[in-house]
Amino acid sequence: MIPVVTPAEMAAIDAASPQSTETLIERAGAAVAAVAAEMLTGQELADPESYGLHRQGYTHVQTPPRQPRSKRKKQRRLPQRQTLRKKHVVVIAGRGNNGADGRAAARILRQHGTECLIISPGDDSVPPTDLVIDAAYGTGLSRPYEPPHTSDPVLAVDIPSGVDGLTGAIAGGALQAERTVTFAAYKPGLLFGAGRQKAGVVTLADIGLDVLSARMHLFGDVDAAVRCPRRPSDAHKWDSACWVIGGSPGMFGAPRLAAGAALRAGAGYVRLSIPGEAYDPEAPLEIVAHKLPARSWSEFVDAERFKSLVAGPGLGRGAHTAEEVGRLLAKVRIPVVLDGDALSSLGRNLAGLIASVAAPVVITPHDGEYRALTGGPPGEDRIDAARRLAATTTAHVLLKGAATVVAAPDGEALIVNAGDARLATAGTGDVLSGMIGALLAQGSRPLDAAAAAAHLHGVAARLCAPTGMIAGDLIDRIPQAFSHVNSLGVRSD
Repeated sequence: MIPVVTPAEMAAIDAASPQSTETLIERAGAAVAAVAAEMLTGQELADPESYGLHRQGYTHVQTPPRQPRSKRKKQRRLPQRQTLRKKHVVVIAGRGNNGADGRAAARILRQHGTECLIISPGDDSVPPTDLVIDAAYGTGLSRPYEPPHTSDPVLAVDIPSGVDGLTGAIAGGALQAERTVTFAAYKPGLLFGAGRQKAGVVTLADIGLDVLSARMHLFGDVDAAVRCPRRPSDAHKWDSACWVIGGSPGMFGAPRLAAGAALRAGAGYVRLSIPGEAYDPEAPLEIVAHKLPARSWSEFVDAERFKSLVAGPGLGRGAHTAEEVGRLLAKVRIPVVLDGDALSSLGRNLAGLIASVAAPVVITPHDGEYRALTGGPPGEDRIDAARRLAATTTAHVLLKGAATVVAAPDGEALIVNAGDARLATAGTGDVLSGMIGALLAQGSRPLDAAAAAAHLHGVAARLCAPTGMIAGDLIDRIPQAFSHVNSLGVRSD
């Protein structure tokens, strides 16, 4: 997985490195120069393996360690010299290490025939050029910044100047980058808020810093392939049985979506119970209906044969729902996903109830449900918000958003950014809760189940039409989403 570190964590990693600042700047400059050469020529590097260039849902440029002089020229060869000789680059370079990275890139590009002009961040505008390298300020900027005007392509160094490295917020202004080269690990500001859009395509450059201490990672296709369980050859339907409890009289849509998604995400047997209703005539034929009474329904839940349980979609709000879900949590011994009305009804009482639950609990709040659970909004630092809620409730928290955060009670966090605006429609959260339930039923640990489901949920959305997608369309695309990540050929037994 790709590490993600906060600006404060990155500063500590820099300080602990045995490499000199000069060495790190030289490596960073080489990575920036490599991407700049691609942008200037419109072609990939002549020798991409020299930089370890990979594209698996993200771009990864690995700058090689310093080599003897006899090998160095070959290792750092840019595209043919003549293709860069007529090119012009303007570098906006500040006084810190970010500016030093930009100046190092300019020096390397000049060696290959590119004309480079270095200007100050305080200049009003950028002269017309083929490429602007934004190396004004890095993640440590704590004041508003107004960048000089330009309409030419921009390559940002580490993060677009003016973007908050922790939250992605912009206090003043920031240039729109076509690409950003960031070093050692992603910064949250590249994944959240306005920074996600301002960064363009992000390239991760390994410059030799040790980021093994990272407690947060970006979750991608390969990670989903590795963490989605494989059904054994001797599997039985009850080995991965999931029970969905939700809905209320006349409100069948949410639990129906959750149950259908659980089936498509690999649950071998799905039971659907709508308290007070015996049968949903529009539920998929493969779903098994099980009647529960409208009142005191928790007393009739015997989940001994099941491997997971999803409760809450469309269940109705109020004291009655809170009481029944509370009783349910007190008796079940299997992983539980709480979504929708279960969260809104329990509110700030959730932490006390989960503390005594014998099995893992995954909660999936959007911002409104987060407010109900905590008394306030998540705020701009969504990673911290998810971690705080997980620590307080001892639940695994999936905080929904343009970039979704999954946090474990011990502080481990995964970030999922596979989805897009198509998911901003009613019912998609119910589909997600069913997918999590299915992966839990198949044996995934809660953090992995939540992150993998969120990622596959986003992949399924991208497989749908760009306009007019509804939640039900997602369910039919779930098998294709699994096929997409599995086609990478990385699976675990």
